[in-house]
Amino acid sequence: MTADKSPPELDPVIHAQARLRVVAALNVLGEGSEMAFPALKDLLGMTAGNLSVHLSKLEDAGYVQITKTHKGRTPVTFVALTKRGRLAFEDYNKAIRALLDNAGGMS
Repeated sequence: MTADKSPPELDPVIHAQARLRVVAALNVLGEGSEMAFPALKDLLGMTAGNLSVHLSKLEDAGYVQITKTHKGRTPVTFVALTKRGRLAFEDYNKAIRALLDNAGGMS
C-alpha cells in the first residue's frame, strides 16, 4: 500500500462478526430467496434474541428484508438479503480483499 493510498473502508454494519455471518449465509441464497428465521438461527448457532438484534441493524441499513406471515395459525418470519445488501456485501468483500492483498506492503 502506498503512502498516498488510504486503506479501504469496511462497512461497519457488515463488519460485526455476527452480522457478517448473517449476510454471508443469506448471500448464498439466490436473489429473491428467503430463509425462515428458525433455520437461519440454527444454521448460525445464534440465540433468537441475538439474531433478532443483528437483523434489526441490518434491516435499518436496508440490507435485509424481514417478512412476517402465517402458515396456518403459526406465525412465520422470513429473512432475505436485499439488492442493497448484496451490493454492500460485494463491496465489503472487495474492501477486505484489497486490505489483505496490500497487507504485506505496509511498513
